[in-house]
Amino acid sequence: MNIIAWVVLGLLAGAIAKAIYPGYQGGGILSTMILGIIGAFIGGTVFTLIQTGTLQFTAATLSLPGLLVAVIGAIIAIYLWGLLRRSSNA
Repeated sequence: MNIIAWVVLGLLAGAIAKAIYPGYQGGGILSTMILGIIGAFIGGTVFTLIQTGTLQFTAATLSLPGLLVAVIGAIIAIYLWGLLRRSSNA
């Protein structure tokens, strides 16, 4: 997938995930984009693991199902980031 598609998918998935996930996440447009791109990798990898039973690092594509997988992955990434921030503050 080319870089522009990564940026668009990351921005869309990150923004949707931040809107769905409760609470304040902070960050600007760049952090939202990075969150969405990380979410595309997490979602794509988990989806491939469920579908094939093998662990392969793949990313979601710029399509409606790919966006859904990326949003789910971004929600997982927000949750994991919150856990890391909470444990480092304690």
